[in-house]
Amino acid sequence: MNHAAGGVPVTPELLLFGAVAGAAALCAVGVVAFNNAIRSALCLVVNFFLLAFLYFTLNAEMLGITQIVVYTGAIMVLFLFVIMLLNLGAPNLLVEKRDPKKYLGILLGCGMFVLLGSQVLPELIKVHAAPLTPELAKFGGPEAIGRTLFTSYMYPFEAVSVLLLIGIVGSILLAKRRI
Repeated sequence: MNHAAGGVPVTPELLLFGAVAGAAALCAVGVVAFNNAIRSALCLVVNFFLLAFLYFTLNAEMLGITQIVVYTGAIMVLFLFVIMLLNLGAPNLLVEKRDPKKYLGILLGCGMFVLLGSQVLPELIKVHAAPLTPELAKFGGPEAIGRTLFTSYMYPFEAVSVLLLIGIVGSILLAKRRI
Protein backbone atom coordinates (compact mmCIF):
# COMPACT_ATOMS: atom_id res chain seq x y z
CA MET A 1 0.00 0.00 0.00
CA ASN A 2 1.31 3.46 -0.86
CA HIS A 3 2.12 5.87 1.92
CA ALA A 4 2.08 9.65 1.84
CA ALA A 5 5.03 11.66 3.16
CA GLY A 6 3.79 11.58 6.77
CA GLY A 7 3.18 7.83 6.85
CA VAL A 8 -0.58 7.97 6.17
CA PRO A 9 -1.67 5.10 3.93
CA VAL A 10 -3.24 6.17 0.63
CA THR A 11 -6.46 4.16 0.45
CA PRO A 12 -9.19 4.15 -2.21
CA GLU A 13 -11.44 5.92 0.31
CA LEU A 14 -8.89 8.69 0.72
CA LEU A 15 -8.56 9.04 -3.07
CA LEU A 16 -12.35 9.17 -3.44
CA PHE A 17 -12.60 11.77 -0.70
CA GLY A 18 -9.87 13.88 -2.35
CA ALA A 19 -11.54 13.65 -5.77
CA VAL A 20 -14.95 14.66 -4.44
CA ALA A 21 -13.44 17.46 -2.33
CA GLY A 22 -11.56 18.76 -5.40
CA ALA A 23 -14.74 18.68 -7.49
CA ALA A 24 -16.58 20.55 -4.70
CA ALA A 25 -13.84 23.19 -4.66
CA LEU A 26 -14.09 23.59 -8.46
CA CYS A 27 -17.86 24.01 -8.20
CA ALA A 28 -17.36 26.63 -5.49
CA VAL A 29 -15.05 28.53 -7.84
CA GLY A 30 -17.71 28.20 -10.55
CA VAL A 31 -20.27 29.85 -8.28
CA VAL A 32 -18.11 32.96 -8.11
CA ALA A 33 -16.61 32.84 -11.61
CA PHE A 34 -19.77 32.63 -13.75
CA ASN A 35 -21.41 35.89 -14.79
CA ASN A 36 -24.77 34.19 -15.37
CA ALA A 37 -26.84 33.88 -12.19
CA ILE A 38 -28.48 30.61 -13.31
CA ARG A 39 -25.11 28.94 -13.97
CA SER A 40 -23.82 30.11 -10.59
CA ALA A 41 -26.90 28.71 -8.87
CA LEU A 42 -26.50 25.37 -10.68
CA CYS A 43 -22.84 25.20 -9.61
CA LEU A 44 -24.05 25.81 -6.06
CA VAL A 45 -26.55 22.93 -6.36
CA VAL A 46 -23.78 20.57 -7.52
CA ASN A 47 -21.58 21.83 -4.69
CA PHE A 48 -24.32 21.08 -2.15
CA PHE A 49 -24.69 17.53 -3.48
CA LEU A 50 -20.92 16.97 -3.39
CA LEU A 51 -20.78 18.23 0.20
CA ALA A 52 -23.57 15.82 1.11
CA PHE A 53 -21.54 13.01 -0.46
CA LEU A 54 -18.54 14.08 1.63
CA TYR A 55 -20.70 13.86 4.75
CA PHE A 56 -21.72 10.33 3.74
CA THR A 57 -18.06 9.33 3.33
CA LEU A 58 -17.41 10.62 6.87
CA ASN A 59 -20.22 8.41 8.27
CA ALA A 60 -22.35 11.47 9.07
CA GLU A 61 -25.47 10.28 7.24
CA MET A 62 -27.83 12.63 9.08
CA LEU A 63 -25.78 15.65 8.05
CA GLY A 64 -25.68 14.42 4.45
CA ILE A 65 -29.44 13.95 4.27
CA THR A 66 -29.99 17.33 5.93
CA GLN A 67 -27.62 18.91 3.40
CA ILE A 68 -29.66 17.51 0.53
CA VAL A 69 -33.10 18.24 1.94
CA VAL A 70 -32.51 21.65 3.47
CA TYR A 71 -29.87 23.27 1.29
CA THR A 72 -30.29 21.62 -2.08
CA GLY A 73 -34.04 21.23 -1.77
CA ALA A 74 -35.25 24.33 0.02
CA ILE A 75 -32.58 27.02 -0.13
CA MET A 76 -31.71 26.51 -3.80
CA VAL A 77 -35.38 26.50 -4.78
CA LEU A 78 -35.64 29.82 -2.95
CA PHE A 79 -32.55 31.18 -4.75
CA LEU A 80 -33.82 30.10 -8.17
CA PHE A 81 -37.25 31.55 -7.34
CA VAL A 82 -35.67 34.90 -6.49
CA ILE A 83 -33.53 34.81 -9.65
CA MET A 84 -36.63 34.16 -11.77
CA LEU A 85 -38.63 36.83 -9.93
CA LEU A 86 -35.95 39.46 -10.43
CA ASN A 87 -35.54 38.37 -14.08
CA LEU A 88 -31.75 38.56 -14.00
CA GLY A 89 -30.62 38.33 -17.60
CA ALA A 90 -27.15 37.90 -18.98
CA PRO A 91 -24.98 41.01 -18.55
CA ASN A 92 -24.10 43.06 -21.59
CA LEU A 93 -20.57 41.87 -22.33
CA LEU A 94 -19.98 44.29 -25.21
CA VAL A 95 -20.06 47.36 -22.95
CA GLU A 96 -17.85 45.83 -20.27
CA LYS A 97 -14.21 46.96 -20.35
CA ARG A 98 -11.24 44.93 -19.21
CA ASP A 99 -10.51 45.85 -15.64
CA PRO A 100 -6.94 45.34 -14.37
CA LYS A 101 -8.30 45.03 -10.81
CA LYS A 102 -9.99 41.76 -11.81
CA TYR A 103 -6.68 40.23 -12.87
CA LEU A 104 -4.93 41.58 -9.79
CA GLY A 105 -7.66 40.03 -7.63
CA ILE A 106 -7.26 36.67 -9.36
CA LEU A 107 -3.49 36.82 -8.89
CA LEU A 108 -3.80 37.73 -5.21
CA GLY A 109 -6.44 35.03 -4.68
CA CYS A 110 -4.19 32.37 -6.22
CA GLY A 111 -1.28 33.59 -4.11
CA MET A 112 -3.40 33.37 -0.95
CA PHE A 113 -4.51 29.87 -1.93
CA VAL A 114 -0.90 28.72 -2.38
CA LEU A 115 0.14 30.36 0.90
CA LEU A 116 -2.67 28.76 2.90
CA GLY A 117 -2.11 25.40 1.21
CA SER A 118 1.59 25.47 2.04
CA GLN A 119 0.75 26.02 5.70
CA VAL A 120 -2.20 23.63 6.05
CA LEU A 121 -1.23 20.61 3.94
CA PRO A 122 1.95 19.64 5.86
CA GLU A 123 -0.04 19.63 9.10
CA LEU A 124 -2.88 17.62 7.57
CA ILE A 125 -0.46 14.93 6.43
CA LYS A 126 0.61 14.41 10.06
CA VAL A 127 -2.97 13.76 11.26
CA HIS A 128 -3.83 10.17 12.14
CA ALA A 129 -7.35 8.76 12.31
CA ALA A 130 -8.82 8.44 15.79
CA PRO A 131 -10.03 5.00 16.86
CA LEU A 132 -13.78 4.53 16.51
CA THR A 133 -15.33 4.84 19.97
CA PRO A 134 -19.04 4.64 20.84
CA GLU A 135 -19.14 8.44 21.19
CA LEU A 136 -17.65 8.91 17.70
CA ALA A 137 -20.03 6.33 16.24
CA LYS A 138 -22.99 8.57 17.18
CA PHE A 139 -21.27 11.76 15.90
CA GLY A 140 -23.44 12.43 12.85
CA GLY A 141 -26.65 10.95 14.25
CA PRO A 142 -29.92 12.78 14.81
CA GLU A 143 -29.67 12.69 18.60
CA ALA A 144 -26.24 14.35 18.73
CA ILE A 145 -27.20 16.96 16.15
CA GLY A 146 -30.50 17.77 17.85
CA ARG A 147 -28.90 18.08 21.27
CA THR A 148 -26.19 20.41 19.95
CA LEU A 149 -28.54 22.44 17.77
CA PHE A 150 -31.12 23.10 20.48
CA THR A 151 -28.68 23.72 23.33
CA SER A 152 -25.39 25.31 22.24
CA TYR A 153 -26.57 26.77 18.93
CA MET A 154 -30.19 27.65 19.65
CA TYR A 155 -29.81 31.43 19.26
CA PRO A 156 -27.75 31.29 16.03
CA PHE A 157 -30.27 28.77 14.64
CA GLU A 158 -33.15 31.15 15.33
CA ALA A 159 -31.18 34.13 13.99
CA VAL A 160 -30.61 32.31 10.68
CA SER A 161 -34.31 31.49 10.41
CA VAL A 162 -35.19 35.18 10.93
CA LEU A 163 -32.62 36.21 8.30
CA LEU A 164 -34.10 33.75 5.80
CA LEU A 165 -37.58 35.11 6.50
CA ILE A 166 -36.33 38.66 5.92
CA GLY A 167 -34.77 37.54 2.62
CA ILE A 168 -38.03 35.99 1.44
CA VAL A 169 -40.06 39.07 2.35
CA GLY A 170 -37.47 41.32 0.67
CA SER A 171 -37.54 39.33 -2.56
CA ILE A 172 -41.33 39.45 -2.66
CA LEU A 173 -41.29 43.21 -2.09
CA LEU A 174 -38.72 43.69 -4.85
CA ALA A 175 -40.82 41.60 -7.24
CA LYS A 176 -44.03 43.48 -6.40
CA ARG A 177 -42.33 46.84 -6.97
CA ARG A 178 -41.67 45.96 -10.65
CA ILE A 179 -45.29 45.03 -11.39
